[in-house]
Amino acid sequence: MSKMRAVQVPRAGGPLELVEREIPEPTPGTIRIKVQACGICHSDSVVQEGLFPGIPYPRVPGHEVIGIVDALGAGAVGWQPGQRVGVGWHGGNCGYCDACRRGDGFACQTSTLVTGITSDGGYAEYMVANTSAVARVPEGLSAVEAAPLMCAGVTTFNALRNSGARPGDLVAVLGLGGLGHLGVQFAAKSGYRTVAIARGQDKEPLARQLGAWHYIDSQSQDPAGELQKLGGAKVILATVTNGDAMRAAMGGLAAKGTFMILGAAGAFPVDPLFLLLGSRDVKGWYSGTSIDSQDTLSFSVLTGVRSMNETYPLERAAEGYDRMMGGKARFRVVLNIQS
Repeated sequence: MSKMRAVQVPRAGGPLELVEREIPEPTPGTIRIKVQACGICHSDSVVQEGLFPGIPYPRVPGHEVIGIVDALGAGAVGWQPGQRVGVGWHGGNCGYCDACRRGDGFACQTSTLVTGITSDGGYAEYMVANTSAVARVPEGLSAVEAAPLMCAGVTTFNALRNSGARPGDLVAVLGLGGLGHLGVQFAAKSGYRTVAIARGQDKEPLARQLGAWHYIDSQSQDPAGELQKLGGAKVILATVTNGDAMRAAMGGLAAKGTFMILGAAGAFPVDPLFLLLGSRDVKGWYSGTSIDSQDTLSFSVLTGVRSMNETYPLERAAEGYDRMMGGKARFRVVLNIQS
């Protein structure tokens, strides 16, 4: 059989290693994708560190995948070889359980399918994906531009459009990293009065460049107090992974405001009276399903939202992964696999 290059994790805690594998064959209900680009996401550490129960090793990570349909499995209706497609975190759903039939495929009750975790992902020249996990990729985005939008993009875009905020509302984005730099763009392009919150005055020019209406330096200012001076935030999109930073900003919510958590931070206290007296709420947001990813890509083409990326070839995946995990990337890392 034909061979391909892939980067795999051989065991929990093991290194990322470049190997040669057989090109996978599509099974019923799946398509094979010739991968052009794949983003490196912090969540890929789930595979490298063995944080998800029952991961079968060796495993190929990667859930920010852009490529071309290469072959179809039996019953893969609606797809054709040559189509541009993308695959994100959501690895598919059954379609028949109660959650799926209510339109909540992300909460599928029969299986937990995650690209690059329960099946091999996009750190490879080819991969196989369930048709329910596949999004169509519009013209106007290169593979490298589109890849981070399949996770970081859909996570921020989908959270904002489901937050209850309306154009003209004050929306704050806490953090200006891999998620936050996209969150500020999506918020501004959606017509919100967008406030960026980050550490240090040196971040303000970038925040303004991304579309922020106002900037708060959390090192020298009280984020909650500054937001209240502006009238309070309808939504605070928390993209950081620091519980103390989230706690410091939460007090900036307006009455009936929503604190939307995207960053996997540690536990932090929440004052029940603050929520009760202002009818405020705190919620998390799952990234989205394939149609949400498709909407994210379309909105990005329409409005000019783009991820700021560093690119690496497949054989340097371990280097790119270390740079991302070390917090040195500005702001996403993408494997440019095939032109």
